[in-house]
Amino acid sequence: MTDHPRRVTRALLSVSDKSGLIEFAKALAAHDVELVSTGGTAKAVAAAGLKVKDVSDLTGFPEMMDGRVKTLHPKVHGGLLAIRDNKEHAEAMKAHGIAPIDLLVVNLYPFEATVEKGAGFEDCIENIDIGGPAMIRAAAKNHDDVAVVVEADDYKAVLEEIANNGATTLKLRRRLAAKAYARTAAYDAAISNWFNRQLEIDAPDFRAFGGRLIQSLRYGENPHQTAAFYATPDKRPGVSTARQLQGKELSYNNINDTDAAYECIGEFDTKRTAACVIVKHANPCGVAEGANLVEAYRKALACDSTSAFGGIIAMNRPLDADTAREITKIFTEVIIAPDASEEAIAIIGARKNLRLLLAGSLPDPRAPGLTAKTVAGGLLVQSRDNAVVDDMTFKVVTKRAPTDAEMRDLKFAFRVAKHVKSNTIIYAKDLATVGIGAGQMSRVDSARIAARKAQDAANELKLAEPLTKGSVVASDAFFPFADGMLACIEAGATAVVQPGGSMRDDEVIKAADEHGIAMVFTGTRHFRH
Repeated sequence: MTDHPRRVTRALLSVSDKSGLIEFAKALAAHDVELVSTGGTAKAVAAAGLKVKDVSDLTGFPEMMDGRVKTLHPKVHGGLLAIRDNKEHAEAMKAHGIAPIDLLVVNLYPFEATVEKGAGFEDCIENIDIGGPAMIRAAAKNHDDVAVVVEADDYKAVLEEIANNGATTLKLRRRLAAKAYARTAAYDAAISNWFNRQLEIDAPDFRAFGGRLIQSLRYGENPHQTAAFYATPDKRPGVSTARQLQGKELSYNNINDTDAAYECIGEFDTKRTAACVIVKHANPCGVAEGANLVEAYRKALACDSTSAFGGIIAMNRPLDADTAREITKIFTEVIIAPDASEEAIAIIGARKNLRLLLAGSLPDPRAPGLTAKTVAGGLLVQSRDNAVVDDMTFKVVTKRAPTDAEMRDLKFAFRVAKHVKSNTIIYAKDLATVGIGAGQMSRVDSARIAARKAQDAANELKLAEPLTKGSVVASDAFFPFADGMLACIEAGATAVVQPGGSMRDDEVIKAADEHGIAMVFTGTRHFRH
């Protein structure tokens, strides 16, 4: 690929975000670039004392229909699409008085921001840009001759090339064109997904997703994989919106695990209780409620202190100094919380590699949304699992009903089960996990692994017996046979919560009654693969 330089003699500027616009326009004018502009952009450029031609003067037509029609004209699109070295194109330009446009600078109407602030349907519709995407796509298609800029971050690169050789290179124009198509694709994706929500269409004929680069990552799950992190229009509090106060750059696995931790902690109402979640490899390895954060952290850590080493910690309340001191006693990768005290920030600051993220608020576990997963040649899209324990009816199906203390722990355990990979078994006692079995092919195996980890924790804490004795247990899906539940009973569980719905529910209920166990059904499954 040769440099294929193209001089910039005329630029069309039409931007809703005017950040850096005047400085950019002044630099272009200093290089004798003629400025053409629209509406508010033209006024801003003229107000800065620069000579600018209104697009209406270029087309011979005024802006009309509340600005809906202003750039949709052959003298604009001809100037963008004409191939400069094509004799027929050149003759058509001459015959119809079409002047070339060598640089297009457009950022689109703020549709995403309009939706985010909760604007009404008609306001959102009016913020759908038509002329902007049409011009962007035209300029990007004709990138052999035209440079297209869709955000202020690229002003510097364009100016550097013009300053160096009075022209833009093909390499830059191609990079800008690729970015331009990605921007219009993300814009249209935001519009189509918003429309689908408004119309309550769950499975549209076409589904598109778009995102804005947050950061390029060193690698993906493994060093031989490339990766990057993108923000979507869904402004859900969490790792994508959090402010990182310190520590080295987050990795792919850090981001994935931090998201898992913060989504889980969102289940715990900050006004009701202090709570802590510790995650390792996308699974909680300890979750607890407490009178305060430091108590919740200690209880969560006690569940599996071995796995917690090098883990991710999420808090549902602002991080305080006492909790910060306690956390720094072991190696931790990331702490995420809504906020933190200045003293806590200073304590964490002494550990230069410990990342501290402040998300501002908690994610709403009830909020609708979409999740997506790639498969070979396809995309699986589903609504977010926004079923919440507090909205469920716990139906007692055994002869013995749970005690108040058991019911409290059953609700806690089922809250956690939603965020652990299936098959899931959660033992809980006194609002803390005491054994977690995750991601097994057999529910019996999950029950036994969780019990084994509880025994290991008891040995670590020098307890006479594991905390599964007298605990309750939650299963994310029904017990297909009684054997899984019997393994939980053998570990010491006295009450069980599960969705129910198995062909052998009667068999499982009978086994529970025979052992004097209380069991409740939720009617809600929480598979998480």
